[in-house]
Amino acid sequence: MFGKALKKPAAKPAKAVQEKPAKKNGLTEADLLRAPASHYMNAEQLAFFRERLLETQRELLEKANLTSEHLREHELEPDPTDQATIEEEYALELRARERERKLLKKIDEALDRMANGTFGVCESCGGEIGIKRLKARPVTTLCIECKTKQEEDEKVRQ
Repeated sequence: MFGKALKKPAAKPAKAVQEKPAKKNGLTEADLLRAPASHYMNAEQLAFFRERLLETQRELLEKANLTSEHLREHELEPDPTDQATIEEEYALELRARERERKLLKKIDEALDRMANGTFGVCESCGGEIGIKRLKARPVTTLCIECKTKQEEDEKVRQ
């Protein structure tokens, strides 16, 4: 009897999740992947990626604001070891924010490519980057073949 009462509430949320898949401007990720090649970078797909980029941008900006507040609240520790540990943690946090700042710049550039109609187009060969690759890294500017070649060239130069 008690076990049955526990199962009912758990079953309802699972059912609700199945009925309402997470959508980005009308497309689910499954819809995006199933779309025919002729629909590449249509308005719905662009809206999907725009929303994903804007969501990432919002998250990164929130983290940056929290870091700024956190650093302003810092007080000196009387113990030099504790102070050194705190400063090392701050240095790591600032490096992470620097990487995120670079990602924010790439997001802005991707949004600009959407505005000028070149989002999803490889800047090296002019071909399609591909939905799967854009889903994994929406800020990318190279198709997988050109990126692989670029990485191989970098290895040779080192």
